[in-house]
Amino acid sequence: MFDLGFSELLVVAVVALVVLGPERLPRAARFTGLWVRKARAQWYSVKSEFEREMAAEDLKRSIGDPARDLRGDIEDIRKELDETSAQAGSALREAEATARDEAPPAPAPGTDPGQPSQADDQAQAGNDPDDAPTQPSLLPPRRDD
Repeated sequence: MFDLGFSELLVVAVVALVVLGPERLPRAARFTGLWVRKARAQWYSVKSEFEREMAAEDLKRSIGDPARDLRGDIEDIRKELDETSAQAGSALREAEATARDEAPPAPAPGTDPGQPSQADDQAQAGNDPDDAPTQPSLLPPRRDD
């Protein structure tokens, strides 16, 4: 901006000495130095504030918008769940159709299909759990210690 060399500063000092005199020159130099220091400090403050703002903005840009990213992830998971649910539903419908299409088992030889079976007799007897035949348990016997 201003390109002041040593010769220009020497001319300014000589003019200031002539205009102000030797008694007021030191006080004017201190006053000028004070204002130069204040101006420089203000400039550095503005510069550092600007750099901090730029760094914060760069950080925001580099991080992105986490909420937007999470919403996108949630939508992706929802779509996958919907697809999986549709596949599971179609597989279930196919399994039910296959089970319905299978023929009922043929009656055992020597039995009359018109007569009720033993299971039908038990169902008509009232379904008393004490009367029902017990099935062996697949679990090992319980030990009471």
